[in-house]
Amino acid sequence: MNFYAVKKSQEVRALPKWKITLEYDGSAFCGWQSQPNGKGVQNLVEYAIAQIDGGKRNVSVAGRTDAGVHALGQVCSAMLEKDWKPHRLLSGLNSFFREEGKVSAIKAELMADDFDARFSAKTRKYLYIIQNRKPPLSVTKGRAWHVVFNLDLEKMRLAARELIGTHDFTTFRDVQCQAKSPIKTLEVFDIAVAQTPFGEQIHCKFEAPSFLHRQVRSMIGSVYDVGRGRWEIADLKAALEAKDRDRCGRVAPPEGLFLTEVVY
Repeated sequence: MNFYAVKKSQEVRALPKWKITLEYDGSAFCGWQSQPNGKGVQNLVEYAIAQIDGGKRNVSVAGRTDAGVHALGQVCSAMLEKDWKPHRLLSGLNSFFREEGKVSAIKAELMADDFDARFSAKTRKYLYIIQNRKPPLSVTKGRAWHVVFNLDLEKMRLAARELIGTHDFTTFRDVQCQAKSPIKTLEVFDIAVAQTPFGEQIHCKFEAPSFLHRQVRSMIGSVYDVGRGRWEIADLKAALEAKDRDRCGRVAPPEGLFLTEVVY
């Protein structure tokens, strides 16, 4: 017997990497992350993939949205076993999402092997919607923050400018945030009045390479305090410089927040 004989290694087939763009109504879920009760968006996505592709697959995601936060352009990636055509992959996923009625797969793209929904992302874009009126919301209920008090938009815009740039955002991140560093670069924080079919709304747009846990909602709530007259712009600036979570203003509710796009 030749103890030095070398076995020919079996050829391993590289699985194709897919980029899947999703939209979902966050009010139905406990956030993106998989939950023991099955109420995470990730639970549903991984279940659908397992059913159509023949087994559990590791799924990476661009943004782990909180409970109640919506998505119009969430991106996840996974290596899939079967030889899919994009339209058939979408059809298969949506056949499972349709029953839930809160998630939709809107685009599927075959990517290079090194693509990762989280680590390949260059910019993440969010939209926060405020509906500033006294009558209660009906059609937009659960998809906007209903504010009945008058807001000073010019002061809010000036306050927002204080947050643009590279800062230590400790004040504006959740105490349970797992990011290694609180330093982030906020590239866009724009506040504008938008005329929509649902009436006049305040649209707050954010862009950054990445965000801390609850950073957007913390910044919106603090800028709201300026617009409401509870804070001066100097108070917000002092809160940022304090690097202290206890100095944050109110945290805006999740229903007004949408992950709109991830740029690669």
